[in-house]
Amino acid sequence: MASYNKFQAFVEALAEKLHNLGSDTLTVALTAAANAPVASNAVLADLTEIAYTNCSARAITTSSSAQTAGTYKLVLADLTLSASGGVVGPFRYVVIYNDTALNNELICWFDYGSEITLADGEDLDIDFDGANGLLQLV
Repeated sequence: MASYNKFQAFVEALAEKLHNLGSDTLTVALTAAANAPVASNAVLADLTEIAYTNCSARAITTSSSAQTAGTYKLVLADLTLSASGGVVGPFRYVVIYNDTALNNELICWFDYGSEITLADGEDLDIDFDGANGLLQLV
């Protein structure tokens, strides 16, 4: 299971209306172990991404964005990344960023623990937690 990590600037960006998590387009970025994200990164330009030439679409579908009894939960549909026409990777980190926001503000990243390379025709299923959501605000 990949471990969740929050970018520190996400909290301020959320408070200052840079995100509308219910309607903005959230997208996946991939980075290699040599270019690991750090909590102090704020925007996509802070990262060094891998090449996506052979990678399928990286946009994420929002399943729900709602609050119940004062707790907000963002639930995302699982995403399958596919290699087609060649390899994708290597990468270790899956970063979630707001593709709608002006500077592509970062939200969080997942550490898969070791490098992953998808051979032509292989898939990586990114399993977002349907019960607890990507994140909750209480």
